[in-house]
Amino acid sequence: MLEVLRHFLNMAQIPRAIYFFMKDASKTAQSGFHTLTIAPKLQSIIRGLGYTNPTPIQGDAIPPAIAGKDILGIAQTGTGKTLAFAIPLIQRLSETGRGLIIVPTRELALQVDETFRKLGKTIGLRTVVLIGGGHMDTQLRTLRTHPHVIIGTPGRINDHTERRTLKLDAVSVLVLDEADLMLDMGFMPQINRILETVPKVRQTMLFSATMPPAISKIADTYMIEPVRIEIARSGSIPEMIEQEVRYVDAKGKTALLDALLKERSGSAIVFVRSKHGAKKLCTELIHLNYTATEIHSNRTLAQRRFALDGFKAGKKRILVATDIAARGIDVSSVALIVNYDLPENPEDYIHRIGRTGRAGLKGHAVSLATPAQRHLIYRIERLMQTTVPVTGKVPFKASERLGDLPPEKRPYRGNTKRTSYSQNYGFKKERADTRQGFPKRGHSFSRDNRKQSPR
Repeated sequence: MLEVLRHFLNMAQIPRAIYFFMKDASKTAQSGFHTLTIAPKLQSIIRGLGYTNPTPIQGDAIPPAIAGKDILGIAQTGTGKTLAFAIPLIQRLSETGRGLIIVPTRELALQVDETFRKLGKTIGLRTVVLIGGGHMDTQLRTLRTHPHVIIGTPGRINDHTERRTLKLDAVSVLVLDEADLMLDMGFMPQINRILETVPKVRQTMLFSATMPPAISKIADTYMIEPVRIEIARSGSIPEMIEQEVRYVDAKGKTALLDALLKERSGSAIVFVRSKHGAKKLCTELIHLNYTATEIHSNRTLAQRRFALDGFKAGKKRILVATDIAARGIDVSSVALIVNYDLPENPEDYIHRIGRTGRAGLKGHAVSLATPAQRHLIYRIERLMQTTVPVTGKVPFKASERLGDLPPEKRPYRGNTKRTSYSQNYGFKKERADTRQGFPKRGHSFSRDNRKQSPR
């Protein structure tokens, strides 16, 4: 009978179910996951991977997800959201259907695929990663094997559906991971196209670190009475991370970074703003006899994977990265995060420092800021509703420090006009029309008062 069912599923062009049978969860061995209604076979796999106790997001999300309910999970980075949807998705696929996981970046797609491969290695789980930069022929060959789980970025998934090399009519479980980042990256039109293609009758799980209004709109439009699970408020960070900010001139950042790396041992991720800055800083660190590698959008997919694998294996101590790696790097042993360049978006700061302090380990995050960037520190403090301690000499008066006031009493700078900006912070803007050789506003040139500039 089982062979007949397998033959029918193959003829129907949908992935075969994962054949492990569910038993009474109360008869399973005692473990940290034994109360979450997880199948015995899956529980033994989890124990074999070294997972003992579920994180808060896992403990709250797994039971209703296994029951087939839609999930809206809000949790800070590094809390185990991937396992929170991977376990119930695999168990749900033991019945029928196919899983579709949409992620914003290639690195996160590879990270999620690695988790599913570990969980499904012994039960015949097949996955495919559909991301830009990967060979299309390789993806097509993998799709012909009818994988159980499809992991990809919105653009490449739409590419395959438009070419008719991928059909989503068998999707029974849909996961949107890091949904807020996908919206920030402008993927909303592609996501809407996918949501219109998948079956209406399905289970949808949405996980995000923040809850912007666009996320709420997706939940209201495409989800049915979702179970909302909010582990921590938006902008919160793990308690195991120690933060500090050090003010330094732009020319002295590399020397200060060198001193920080000599003070502390262990691996480190250094975040910079641009891909060109990442390449330049990585070269400087190599010249300082550090084992460093880089990851940014100018690197090919093979180069990114090689850099990440070398960093995870400990062959490279330092990873210089842009915000492309702020989400998607799951390395529990990262001891230090350095914000060589402060992010313009304070939420990116939360995701950057979330690469350390994972798996219950302590972490340290240092931000290198110039005196003119203290308003960026203020915006970060306002989001976190706390102050970041300053280490070393402060290059401006204490009365000018935004950090001396409680976050709720500080003036909001984001939408201030240029006049109020100069009044609030004492900055003077040099008027371009009063420079030598140019008339003041309201005056015009004449032949007798015009100054001859030397050539």
